[in-house]
Order: sequence, then structure tokens, then C-alpha cells
Amino acid sequence: MELKRKVNNLIFATGCLVLLSALAVFAGVRQASRPVGSVIVDISNEFNNFFISEREVTQLLTRNGSQRLEGAHPDDLNLKALEARLKAHSFVKEAQVYRDLAGNLHADVRQNRPIARLTHPDTRLDCYLDAEGKKLPLSPLFTARVVPVSRLSGQPLPAQFFQDSTGRRYLEMLRYIDEHPFWRAQVAEVFVGPNGKVSFTQQVGDQRIEFGLPENISEKFAKLMVFYRQIPPALGWDTYHRVNVEFKDQIICE
Repeated sequence: MELKRKVNNLIFATGCLVLLSALAVFAGVRQASRPVGSVIVDISNEFNNFFISEREVTQLLTRNGSQRLEGAHPDDLNLKALEARLKAHSFVKEAQVYRDLAGNLHADVRQNRPIARLTHPDTRLDCYLDAEGKKLPLSPLFTARVVPVSRLSGQPLPAQFFQDSTGRRYLEMLRYIDEHPFWRAQVAEVFVGPNGKVSFTQQVGDQRIEFGLPENISEKFAKLMVFYRQIPPALGWDTYHRVNVEFKDQIICE
């Protein structure tokens, strides 16, 4: 009796698996032949950037309306090609295009994000810099609140400056500023001198900060934080016009 019950249970379980497999195959076949329903765009916006809109994503997918997606047969869709079309946009970091069981076409987009603005005497030639040191164009949709960067002479730094082993150190400093909310809010403008040394102005305080070469970055910002906590509260913000944190274990104020 016990053996018969086990056999019946096994037959029932096997039947359920076969049925589920058949339903899955049926659903897959049905989805594969179903025309596209709606086009659903989802733009990840964790940094509150608005460099690309849903409308622009749709225009990229449809080649400005020349390729009809809604109602299209699945055989006429190349999802990888649609993804590549989105990824070609400067402000698209990642893109995934897929269909759901209802036949809708989804485009999930993650935006690229600038960490600095490379300024030029002609502001129309300004550009952004992303965390990988790549150039990003300005956008008519949104202006990022990031630190401006230029040479001390006012001349622009080319984006390729940040690609070699020397320039990567400057990029590391800009990433440090961007990753720390206090410094992102406090550092007003960054300058690179002819000798490669960095200085910057502040949002609060008239002192020019002499940072030196972009090395021992966290230690130098820690020394600057010591200055903020100890000197201005005791002597006022206008006592010194220059603060140098370039040298090890020293803060020089004048």
C-alpha cells in the first residue's frame, strides 16, 4: 500500500512537471509570435541627472520615428541592435532592451554621470568629464552641478589629459571630490598650474587652497578639514588668504 502511494505521488509530480514545461513552451511560442505592444522606457536616475529623456530614448529606438516598433512582428526586431543604438548615446552608460510576456518592449537605461566640467574661454566649447576620464558633451536638457576645472592660465585642459598615468592622478582627485558630499559642495573651482600643482577656490572662505600635486589625496583633504575646524572658528574666515596643505604633516597659512 505504501509503495503504491509513493508510485502515485511520483506519477503525479512527473505529470505536473510535464504540464508546467508544456505551458512554459506554449507561453514562449506565443510570446515569440506576438506583435509588440507598448514601448516602455525606464531611465535610472539615482543621481538626479536628466541628460536624456524618455522621448529621446524612444527617438533613438525608432530612428526618429522611421522604424515602427509598436505592432512590429518579433522577427523584425533586433534587440541587440536596439541596445547598441542606445549605448551609442554619450549619456547612456548601460542599456538593456527586452520583451515581457505581454509582448511589450522594455528599454532600461542607466545614465552616464559627469564629475567635472572642463572650462574653456569660449564657454560654448566647455565639456564634461566622467569618472572614467572620458569626455561628455554639454546637454540642452540639464546642467550638472560639478566642479569646473581649467589650467591656472585659464586655458582648457583637453579630456585626453586624464587618460595617461599622470593624468589619472588628477582624475582620482576629482573622483574624491565628487564622492564626498562636503567637498563636492565646498570646492568651487580647480586649477592646474604649469608645474602640475593643483589649487582651488572655495564656496565658503576667500582663501585659495594650494594642494600641490595630486598625491596623498585623502591626507591633504584631512589636513584641510583640520584647518576648517580649528582656525576659522578661533580667528575668523578672513584672517588668511592662502592655505597650503602640500607638505607632509604641515598646514601653511598666510
